Amino acid sequence: MRYFYTFVMYLATPLIMLRLWIRGARYGNYHRRWPERFGLFQRPQFTGSLWVHAVSVGEVNAAEPLIKALRHDYPNAPLVVTTVTPTGSARVHQLFGDSVFHVYLPYDLPFAVHRFLKRVRPRLALIVETEIWPNLYFACRRRGIPLMIVNARLSERSMRGYRPLLSLVRPALRTVRQIAAQSRTDAARYRLLGADQAKVMVSGNLKFDMPVPDGAVDEGAALRAQWGARRPVWIAASTHEGEELAVLEAHLDVLRRLPDALLLIAPRHPERFKLVEHSARSLGFSVATRSVERVPGAHQVFVIDAMGELMPFYAAADLAFVGGSLVPIGGHNVLEPAALARPVLVGPHTFNFEEITLTLIREGGADRVEHVDQLGRHVLELLRDERRRTQMGCQARRVFDSERGAVARVMELINRVLGE
Repeated sequence: MRYFYTFVMYLATPLIMLRLWIRGARYGNYHRRWPERFGLFQRPQFTGSLWVHAVSVGEVNAAEPLIKALRHDYPNAPLVVTTVTPTGSARVHQLFGDSVFHVYLPYDLPFAVHRFLKRVRPRLALIVETEIWPNLYFACRRRGIPLMIVNARLSERSMRGYRPLLSLVRPALRTVRQIAAQSRTDAARYRLLGADQAKVMVSGNLKFDMPVPDGAVDEGAALRAQWGARRPVWIAASTHEGEELAVLEAHLDVLRRLPDALLLIAPRHPERFKLVEHSARSLGFSVATRSVERVPGAHQVFVIDAMGELMPFYAAADLAFVGGSLVPIGGHNVLEPAALARPVLVGPHTFNFEEITLTLIREGGADRVEHVDQLGRHVLELLRDERRRTQMGCQARRVFDSERGAVARVMELINRVLGE
């Protein structure tokens, strides 16, 4: 099955090249780095690296506390961080600068994987969340590189997608040294896919251990001072196509009752920044953007057209709607607003953060909006009820604090593997 899979990957190479060209046109200098996807990059002058793979922005954010722990415990070990997306790359550079070696993960073609591993020469491979690449996994085993899946997550949708490929996925998972799952549900799904039961354990979610960025609370307080401490403010974060219009229409509902209310909206993908700005203007809103006005004044909508700046705006808002949940994307990180004691709203589609979201809802730190038409009502009710917002925020923070410790558990596993 793996030989057939590899044959299909080679057949798809022209389409892969086309996709690289399209993405290069969309993201500035990406076209200059596409050879990295085939293992072509300047060989770094080190050996025995610790390699962390995080697909995109969300996984990089999740890996942040783990990478910092690796830097602390293994100060002499070179750190390699790979991503797949340009936004993930930008986030790596924003968080770690030149203290880590960043390169794009090669496509799962044998020659590309061989070049990559030959150049970075890792002594440990850490895959964050869900990335099962058979050729890469087997190449690590052949070279004696222990491979771990950390913060392992497997949604019901991903489970269904992998099931037809069990004869390919099961042998790949059998090469993995350890799977540290976010939850019992995730651990059970990995076992159903064929992972060795003895190698699967529940470590918790690394995102609970993420630090609140230095100055985020103070910066949020400064923002509130500029637009008025009593002004109603809500944020819609990591929004996608299909829900941004619903968010803007919800804000129209809010403005009918609270005419001085402010919406902060942060699209998930940079290519949507301008589209969302134009949509807001076409609906008659007065609009400001992070890239031009920097902070809103008497505007009704503020578009956060920048990456990696959500935390100060969460701190400045009265409540947070977390996107990717009104449409079947699966939702995004509800822990960031929870860490800042902000009440959370989510839509019906939260399978990417299933257990965390259910815990927040059960403990009173979050509410679910079952239909797009109900978003405005939920936002308005919370904006008009300061006592309930405070209670929800406290509960959200309590859930966040109670679940911490995943980094220490994962580091214990890493120390054991490296010790062997």
